[in-house]
Amino acid sequence: MEGLLAGIQAITWQMPVMWVIGGILIYLAIKKDMEPTLLLPMGFGAILVNLPLSSATEVLETLFSAGIANELFPLLLFIGIGAMIDFGPLLSNPRLLLFGAAAQFGIFFTLIVARACGFDLKDAGSIAIIGAADGPTSILVANVFGSKYLGAITVAAYSYMALVPIVQPPCIRLITTQKERRIHMEYNPQSVSKTTRILFPIIVTAIAGVAAPQSAVLVGFLMFGNLLRECGVLDNLSDAAQNILAKLITLVLGLTVAARMQAAEFLTVQTLMILGLGLVAFVFDTFGGVLFAKILNLFLKKKVNPMIGAAGISAFPMASRVVHKMGLKEDPQNFLLMHAAGANVAGQIASVIAGGMILSLIAH
Repeated sequence: MEGLLAGIQAITWQMPVMWVIGGILIYLAIKKDMEPTLLLPMGFGAILVNLPLSSATEVLETLFSAGIANELFPLLLFIGIGAMIDFGPLLSNPRLLLFGAAAQFGIFFTLIVARACGFDLKDAGSIAIIGAADGPTSILVANVFGSKYLGAITVAAYSYMALVPIVQPPCIRLITTQKERRIHMEYNPQSVSKTTRILFPIIVTAIAGVAAPQSAVLVGFLMFGNLLRECGVLDNLSDAAQNILAKLITLVLGLTVAARMQAAEFLTVQTLMILGLGLVAFVFDTFGGVLFAKILNLFLKKKVNPMIGAAGISAFPMASRVVHKMGLKEDPQNFLLMHAAGANVAGQIASVIAGGMILSLIAH
């Protein structure tokens, strides 16, 4: 009875609010199927760490030290993500790399805005990387910089990734005309040899390591996962990385990140600002990719559909599906999926390089 009374007396007004937030995350995971592997454990963990006198916080802090503080979980997750990606559409049309690069504009724009909003440089960099549309990169960068907003940044990054089908279409329509959205693009797939597929992850890792040394570990783990997929002699490990490693690490990651979702740290004005800035990053990533395509069309004889620029964000494969569906809605004969997929996987590479660039620029 005394324990019950002590527990009730220890409840603060913020705790029930966090229970509601945790419940919302669980609802979105189950009912709306929004990143359930991550949002469900994160929502449950948010409730767990905000119970009065709970010992769960210590356990999750231990997990945090073992898996996030040393960057282990995000890097292992990159292996699984790399094993899922088929770079074939990109290798068939290498110029799509440019769209992946252009769609990182929102990261650097948001860095400036976050600084103007009063965040210090490292926190601003951590917040800006939400625009990478890549949860593991967001977690890793925020952790390297020791940001106290890791929980809010993680929630924002994964929430907006799941909301790509809602966020992107109005942004695309805002800066394109119906005529532009109806542009047809021929798809003439080039045969990509096995040797090319194997050499690609190795070469990309080497180039990224030289050009942006801080991105080497991020790109390296992503590309190692892809090498498992393409080498042809480790199919069992590739399947395990895609279906077991990635899902298991994501689940544990969700629970672990909840250690940074304690009410006193999470329920702040800064958290609301981070959610708003995350939206800014996503919107301007979309604008950057689309506007780059529109600029290219000023010089190209064969025009590109500017919507594929929006697929240059790292949210794979949601962004490419969004663009494809928008193309079909404008014209049932307008098939953009493979072009959008190429830009989308280019965004995977560009996002981790952008994360490394943020680490390099701010660290120095």
